[in-house]
Amino acid sequence: MEEDITILNMESGMLSTPMKTTYTSLPTTSNEGNQVWTDFSNDSGYVMNYDAHMFNTMGASTVFSPEFSPEFSPPQEPTPIDQGNYTLNSSSGNVSSSSSNNNSSIVPTFNDSVVSTASTPGGNQKAFVPCKVCGDKASGYHYGVTSCEGCKGFFRRSIQKQIEYRCLRDGKCLVYRLNRNRCQYCRFKKCLAVGMSRDSVRYGRVPKRPRARMQEDVRVTSMTGESEVDNEVEKHQLALYDIILSVSQAHHSNCNYAEDKVRNLSHRPMHFPIERRFTMMNGERLIPIGNMMEQQKIVMWETLSQYITPEVQRVVEFAKRLPHFIDFLQGDQLVLIKGGFFEVWLVRISRMLDAQFGTMTMCDGSFLGRDQLDVIYNTDLVNAIFQFAAGFNNMHLNDGEIGLFSAVVLLSADRIGLSDPKAVETQQEKLIEALKLQLTRNHSSDPQALSSLILKLSELRSLTARHNDVLMWYRANYRRVKVPPLFSEIYDIPRDDVEMGVGDVAVSSTHQISSNSHESPVSTNHAAALNYSQYVVDVKPMMDPTLKPDNVA
Repeated sequence: MEEDITILNMESGMLSTPMKTTYTSLPTTSNEGNQVWTDFSNDSGYVMNYDAHMFNTMGASTVFSPEFSPEFSPPQEPTPIDQGNYTLNSSSGNVSSSSSNNNSSIVPTFNDSVVSTASTPGGNQKAFVPCKVCGDKASGYHYGVTSCEGCKGFFRRSIQKQIEYRCLRDGKCLVYRLNRNRCQYCRFKKCLAVGMSRDSVRYGRVPKRPRARMQEDVRVTSMTGESEVDNEVEKHQLALYDIILSVSQAHHSNCNYAEDKVRNLSHRPMHFPIERRFTMMNGERLIPIGNMMEQQKIVMWETLSQYITPEVQRVVEFAKRLPHFIDFLQGDQLVLIKGGFFEVWLVRISRMLDAQFGTMTMCDGSFLGRDQLDVIYNTDLVNAIFQFAAGFNNMHLNDGEIGLFSAVVLLSADRIGLSDPKAVETQQEKLIEALKLQLTRNHSSDPQALSSLILKLSELRSLTARHNDVLMWYRANYRRVKVPPLFSEIYDIPRDDVEMGVGDVAVSSTHQISSNSHESPVSTNHAAALNYSQYVVDVKPMMDPTLKPDNVA
């Protein structure tokens, strides 16, 4: 293609007059003796120099027009040169050599993260913008990050299909274009680390960034000669995102109140088998009227226990997957789970409390009215629970943030009975730091989000104290209350030793809820409770597993 160009005479350092030519590039020699290819294919009046080693596969032949004949000829074999940047002062036309860290008028060398082409007539530089995840060529701004099509699709599939990955190494695999498919766990962690948003996948497209910000990304990328992927995320931040990823996956796998699991629930009133306790026989009540309210309270409590008991196991499984939880002393694990279960359960079920209608909905769609909750607990505690839930829901946390907060709640170093509170405190601080990172990224408009959540910790502790006061009545009437042994263990409700024997799992009710959260309570031998028993609790077996709730003393 014929173009008007301006020739830089390498001997005089002066710019010559424009002339017609058809050649593409010429090799020259820098003042250090290094071979440089000079590109005259642009029409901006600037000379672009490229390292000769980038063209070591090209031939040296160049077609010249009759109007111009250079005074030098290319060498037969291009020789490698040291990495460096060559700058052109457009005012003087001088070409000079500079180090790679010089940031003024740099023409960057070719590398994995940035490639600069010649300037266009309009003066805008075309730059190669890398994917922040793997370094491949970015195709646009996807889920909050400039990324390639491959990483965009990988992140979308991971979120939509709720895929859980495992790293076969140490969770610190390098992720770049050639090996990005080798470890999906570390690739997904890298997606989160560079800022890809789960909510963008769930709720659709996010607004495009302002053009100025995109241009700033291009400018920064073009000004740096090093890989943007390698130096953008520090090791400490990657460690935090490792925590975020593992806790988020643990929460979603072991919480039946995640947003996607309760979105399409069919709501129905919870069934209480009270009529069996108050049937008439020959015109006389089986239970005196004076005990009717207490018996109603017991029946409702027993029914609710069937829904709460499976949640104990899920919280245990969640705890076991928290970073370093299994490294704690076994006694400390038990203290943390027993002391924190009620608080974690409240955090999880908060989105299921509707203050407007006064209902608490379980994971299968069954709900209790506020008047029923008043009977099971008491009005003051129920009011406080709804008040906490309203404030917590107003923070609009996503499931990942709820999981991190639940982990912070569970790993409280001030639980009474801990043998090594310092170890617990160390891990809790890491969780708080990870939570802060997520809140800063997802709730940038609310700088007090973390402080508000920390205040919720003391609010939860107050609710636990009130709940323990309620439990005192059930502990005092434990012979009349028939609840699953796992439920008794978590709330320290005594069990009659007369009922204990050897050889059976302690199951005390005909209304066990299955491990499938969307099934109604059914009669089942809750063998899954053994997972908790073998892990942190010594649950005594029961002599008579067929004992019915109707056999009230």
